[in-house]
Amino acid sequence: MACWALGRTLWEGPAQPGIALAFGVLIAVGELAGRAPAPATGYGRAPAEREGAPLGAAGALAYALLGEAGGRPTTHGVPQTVAVVLAAGLIGLVPQLARGREPVLDPLARRVLTVGFAAVCFQPLYATGRLGGWVASGPAYPLFLIALLALTTLCDAVLAAALAAARTGWPYCPLLRDELRALPGIGTAICATGVVIALATAVAGLWALPVFCLPLLLTQCAFRRFAAVRTTNRQTIASLARSTEIAGYTPHGHARRVAALSRAVGRELGLNEPDLDMLEHAALMHDIGQLSLLDPVPDGATAPLPPAQQRRIALLGGAVVRQTGAPAEVAVIVERQADPYRDQPLTARIVRTVNAYDDLSGAGTGPAGPLRALERLRLATARDHEPGVVEALARVLSRRGRAV
Repeated sequence: MACWALGRTLWEGPAQPGIALAFGVLIAVGELAGRAPAPATGYGRAPAEREGAPLGAAGALAYALLGEAGGRPTTHGVPQTVAVVLAAGLIGLVPQLARGREPVLDPLARRVLTVGFAAVCFQPLYATGRLGGWVASGPAYPLFLIALLALTTLCDAVLAAALAAARTGWPYCPLLRDELRALPGIGTAICATGVVIALATAVAGLWALPVFCLPLLLTQCAFRRFAAVRTTNRQTIASLARSTEIAGYTPHGHARRVAALSRAVGRELGLNEPDLDMLEHAALMHDIGQLSLLDPVPDGATAPLPPAQQRRIALLGGAVVRQTGAPAEVAVIVERQADPYRDQPLTARIVRTVNAYDDLSGAGTGPAGPLRALERLRLATARDHEPGVVEALARVLSRRGRAV
């Protein structure tokens, strides 16, 4: 599509170059402002796959849905729309290249496909006059634009989930569900801004671009501050989780490994993003109750301990978590990780099984430790571990090449 659009635009020459340049600059500025380095995410958490440049996305959608500018019809068509968005997206990759990083092309591919979809649905109908005959003017026209943008965002969610599933190997349906759940947030703001820019440009001309882009730009800045606060919260939790390692109660990296593997198993089982965040935080602090022990458990392994002692450590850990201001769900997971698995929520079952795996596959078990630990977990599914969680763990480990 990119090659066809560029070739067609260069062959025929750009139509209304002033409008194309204005929207190209807007999209490029949005891409440059939105592709700044994101804050580090939690352990085991993939980089954000959702819209990272909302201003660029809104400008691209507005250009795809632009029928008039200052009261005069536009003639840019589908090929030029895709070509302008592609050129602006390539300009947005310049900072990554300047920092010596390999450019990430997935967002640009999604942008080209989604904008191409919107332009194909709108531009031919508008240019031939069929759209005017169907919806004429008045409230029906903006409602048509909103409906078209809803289909476009659905297309973008499907593409984003497919790309993430292909790259990570995670189940597609939970990824698609997370993308759809995120649409009422930033997706709504992008769609609304895209429609407003297209309608305002039709009446007021290109001066509408800076005026109606300002609210979304401010929203993007606020979102970045919120993301920074969440990152600081994760770092605080991770630092607290390391207290057991510093005090010599657990092996180095144990909490980090359990958190990363728990999140992967939770994603394998179809948990959504909020539940995965709770699971990750609980896994990081699952051993915090060991600080109440007078003598450390050998190698920090709680799996071989008697059930009563495991439950005591879990309850003390939950009490500590409640004092940190973490969500109550995190404390519940920590408290119930030592309960019989049939009485536990799924998140607590995951932490219990992954913690046991990391304890059983420690440094003292030799090269066959991970495989032997997984075998012991499978043998204990009748009493201590849920079979579905153990098999999900086995699939995750198999993809990582650590066990079969």
